[in-house]
Amino acid sequence: MASPKLQSALQQAANSSDKSSAYTQILGDLTQSTFGNSDEQASSLIAYVDALSSSSLGIISTKPLLTSLIQALASTPSHVKVKVGAHIADNLQNQTASFEEQNATVRDILATGYEEEEDWSKAAQALQGIHLESTQRQVPDLVKVQTWVRIVRCYLEDDDTVSAETALNRIKNSTGALQVLEDSPELQLHYRLSQARILDSRREFLNAAAEYLNVSFSRAVAEEDRLQALSAAIKTAILAPAGPPRSRMLGKLYKDERSTETQEYGILEKMFLDRLLSSEEVDAFAGSLAPHQLALTADGSTVLSKAVLEHNLLAASKLYDNISTAALAEILGLKDSKDGTAAERAEDYAARMIEQGRLRAEIDQIDLVIRFEAVSGLPFTGEAKDLRLWDMAVLGVVEDVERYAESITEAFPDLSAEAMVSG
Repeated sequence: MASPKLQSALQQAANSSDKSSAYTQILGDLTQSTFGNSDEQASSLIAYVDALSSSSLGIISTKPLLTSLIQALASTPSHVKVKVGAHIADNLQNQTASFEEQNATVRDILATGYEEEEDWSKAAQALQGIHLESTQRQVPDLVKVQTWVRIVRCYLEDDDTVSAETALNRIKNSTGALQVLEDSPELQLHYRLSQARILDSRREFLNAAAEYLNVSFSRAVAEEDRLQALSAAIKTAILAPAGPPRSRMLGKLYKDERSTETQEYGILEKMFLDRLLSSEEVDAFAGSLAPHQLALTADGSTVLSKAVLEHNLLAASKLYDNISTAALAEILGLKDSKDGTAAERAEDYAARMIEQGRLRAEIDQIDLVIRFEAVSGLPFTGEAKDLRLWDMAVLGVVEDVERYAESITEAFPDLSAEAMVSG
């Protein structure tokens, strides 16, 4: 509650013949005075706002007073920013058209107060109350993009990806905003990183990995942050569904010289080289993942366990020409469950990957055997496959002999010349 002295001054200002000067004097005294604590400061400023709102001053006289008050609010503690800023925003809600500039400024300050207190969703909501598409004032595209990006980042801090994506779409759907991104590397970086985080949370891991990788190349980011973005790219690539697109992304990441500096390099190398992953390696990797990356899928497994299972199935296809479903289930670490025996579950996983074009194999449901494609385009069994494999083996031997002969020629040129003359 405001002090009796302030209440008396406000009453005298309301009855003054020169109200504008009287309120200006009070505001000057308020901004220059030393308050006992932030609650007293907030109470005094709120009392001033209420007195100004109920006064008979017109819009033209009220605007500069309100502008001065809002400017003074910017340098107050976060608690005062939030309490007084929210009060002013509420007061202006029904007359925004007359005070658009003041509404925009106070909401920006209010959002800053919420950010300082780490109340991210309220900060985003405060910013969303700013009229960016207004006929009353011209808002530059740069300011629009800065505001939208800030809203997106606030929502992402609270893991509200649905609201963040809605704000991000405002940028995507604005031609002027896209041009601003072209001209501003810093804003483009924030945009790309926000997009990556949204894709990541929606489990579009392959697209998220591509965005994180792009961020990791940006020179506008500190070296440590670039390495963190690369690490995020590796994590999301590993979590992506097994198949050719993921293999290409893993190849890019594995060949990046910086990858050896990340904690995920060991599992990345095994993934890229199609080696089987042990449960210990998977558990260690799981400890570095975010909660949404460990969420359960529709079949009760986690995103990670499903990605590893599919990877190990592909790795098995590189080691074996054929394998029984029971042996495959043992390699994949599957157990009997209400959904079927371990062998049946292994068959289901393989069938799904074959159907989606991510595994070249055929399933013999009578003998309970899965046969993997040895050579692209060849049948899985039969004389044609055996002949082609024989031809390839012979070709391999011939190529090895030719390679060794060239090595001998390069190492002993004189001996090779004598052999040609004597021949």
